[in-house]
Amino acid sequence: MNTIDLIVFDMAGTTIEDTGQVLAAFVAALQENGIAVGEGELQKWRGASKRDVLRIFIERQFGSDAPGNAERVERTYARFCEKLESNYINEGVRAIDGVEAVFSWLHERGVKIALTTGFYRRVTELILNAVGWREGVIDASICSEDVARGRPAPFMIFRAMETTGAIEVKRVMKVGDTALDLRAGRNAGVGGVVGVLSGSQGIEQLGRVEHTHILSSVAVLPALLESEFG
Repeated sequence: MNTIDLIVFDMAGTTIEDTGQVLAAFVAALQENGIAVGEGELQKWRGASKRDVLRIFIERQFGSDAPGNAERVERTYARFCEKLESNYINEGVRAIDGVEAVFSWLHERGVKIALTTGFYRRVTELILNAVGWREGVIDASICSEDVARGRPAPFMIFRAMETTGAIEVKRVMKVGDTALDLRAGRNAGVGGVVGVLSGSQGIEQLGRVEHTHILSSVAVLPALLESEFG
């Protein structure tokens, strides 16, 4: 590509199939710790740091300054991690159709590939190992725990730029399936902010956030790059 050096992709829902493993782990962990929540309430927090999401719901129920909140967060987060890892191990991990062909297409044209995620490092490595995405497939993977703040802060994008050697922010593209992905891209000032409809949020959520493009999935990204970023 003449105008794009790095594409920063989200994981679950963007490059990895999301069949409800994350929401199920959230609901189970919260309910087991006395916090009633439905999957619908969690939808708008897709893409955020998982510990931060748990903190929001715990503070909503007990009050932001309630004694014991820090311990509640850590206990609930530990249970969330157990549930999530079990879900991925038992149900398997699958790449979204066409993603690996897109990765190859990008590398053939000298475009770097980074993955960013609200997951913690252990489950990120579990997923990457399951699909075989290592050196030669992706150039960097950044977790929310690798930076001071997760989405919508732009820090994971900047860390991906640092890791891959990308210098010009306008030559970077952010691709994700949540409103928080798009907000992070806008906050970073990247040249392309692309939503994909392969995850749990639809055009209603993504369309309300400033973006450059919305696609059906990552699989059609090469056509966009050739027509508008070539």
